[in-house]
Amino acid sequence: MKSVIGVFTFVLFSTLTFAQKMDNRNIEQRLAAIEDRMAIKYVVDEFSNLADTKEIDKQVLLFTADGVVVSVSNGQSAAPLKGREQLKQAFSGFLSNFHTVYHQNGQQTIDLQGNKAQATSYCRVILVGKQDGKEVKTTLYTIYKDSFVKENGKWLIKHRTSNFVHREVAEVPVN
Repeated sequence: MKSVIGVFTFVLFSTLTFAQKMDNRNIEQRLAAIEDRMAIKYVVDEFSNLADTKEIDKQVLLFTADGVVVSVSNGQSAAPLKGREQLKQAFSGFLSNFHTVYHQNGQQTIDLQGNKAQATSYCRVILVGKQDGKEVKTTLYTIYKDSFVKENGKWLIKHRTSNFVHREVAEVPVN
C-alpha cells in the first residue's frame, strides 16, 4: 500500500511539475526549441569527438571567429584564449602530450534566449600519455559553462569557461 501511495505521489508531482513548465508556444515554436537544444548538444558532443581524434582544425570551427575560452583549475583562471588561431595553438599543444584522448559527456542544461543560449555541460576527460618515461592516465572532471550564438542558422560557442573541478593522475601498469 505504501508503495502504491508513493508511486501515485511521484506521478502526481511529476505531472504537476511538467504542467508548470508548459508554455503557450505553438507546436512549431516548441519543435524549433527542441531542434535548437539538439543542435547545441551536438556542438558540445562534436567538440569532444574532435578532441578525441585530434582534429583541431575542425574543432575550432565550432567557435565563433572571436570565440573565447577560459580554463579554470584549482579555482585559478588562466589567461583567456581569444579567436580560432589561439584556440588552435592551445588545443593542439595540449593534446600533443597524449596519445589517447577520451571524453565522456554527461548531463547538460540549456537555456535558450532567441539566437543566444547558455549551457552547462559535465564531462569526464581521460588523457593517456608518457610522463617521465612512464605511461600515465590523467582524468579530469570538467564543467563547461558555454555561451552560444546562432550565426547563419548554425549554433557556435561564443564563450566557454572550462572548469576542471577535479584531477586524478595514475600510472598505467604495463602488461
